Amino acid sequence: MNNKISLIHSENLAQTDYAYASRVPSEMDLLYLAGACPLNIDGEVQNLNDYELQAKTCVENLKEALKECGASLNDVVYTRVLVASQDRSDLVTAWETIRKEFGDHDVPSTLSGVTVLGYKNQLVEIESVAAIEKPSESNELI
Repeated sequence: MNNKISLIHSENLAQTDYAYASRVPSEMDLLYLAGACPLNIDGEVQNLNDYELQAKTCVENLKEALKECGASLNDVVYTRVLVASQDRSDLVTAWETIRKEFGDHDVPSTLSGVTVLGYKNQLVEIESVAAIEKPSESNELI
């Protein structure tokens, strides 16, 4: 985990596999990432009808977007997982797949079932916010 980000758990609330809150010091930059979708490089949805594989693809795409920003999953401070299904087991499948990818970094998260997502045949999407150290003035782009 990023050593400046604090993930806050509660002894007074139900014990869950995610933190209830995160604290980001003011000296860090926040990154607001577009929803990571299960798209290949050609913009096509992969793994039709497979919640687990679409969730894995979303995480891989999220990792790539974070990398482009100089960040990783350990810098994520919040996620919202959207799953196109009315079946709670589909939500659980997507959630467990994504949580496994995050490992011990149990960021605050929201899991929601929705009727439809933006791309045809899309079943899963991950919205996220990350925090990274601000670049030193000598490293900033002009």
